[in-house]
Amino acid sequence: MEAVKMFFFLVGVLLTFTKCTESRKPVESVADLDNMAIQTVFSQSVGSISDQCLQCICMAESNCRKIGYMWYRGTLSCGYYMIDEIYWQECGRPGGDFMHCALDYSCARTCVKKYTTQLGEHSGCPDTCQTYARTHHGGPLGCHNKETIPFWHRVQSFGCN
Repeated sequence: MEAVKMFFFLVGVLLTFTKCTESRKPVESVADLDNMAIQTVFSQSVGSISDQCLQCICMAESNCRKIGYMWYRGTLSCGYYMIDEIYWQECGRPGGDFMHCALDYSCARTCVKKYTTQLGEHSGCPDTCQTYARTHHGGPLGCHNKETIPFWHRVQSFGCN
């Protein structure tokens, strides 16, 4: 067991060092470095939405087309995954600009992957495409909200289950 702990500690240190050198942000203390290592290992070891599920969500939202701003689900949303600015903020603000990210397929896909994985793993729902799709559409408790079921059926219509 100690060997496993040491392995994950070393992986965390390596990944954290890589993150620190890429971001060029100073680490204030050893405790900060330790916390970053734990978060890095945890983020690398959790479940993740599949490429097929991401594609089905994209199809369900926009037929996987770049869509400009429109009023959608009570807010202004856009792009392949119809994300709004709050969703973009919650996924970590990739791409540096909301509009750019939402309209860039790769950036939007990264945002959806991060958002659904982070929120889905804390939802109490199983690690499935259904959980990820309903979380994407309904937020943190989307997998528990019956109003997200029709969206899930739409995702299923594109071959996901």
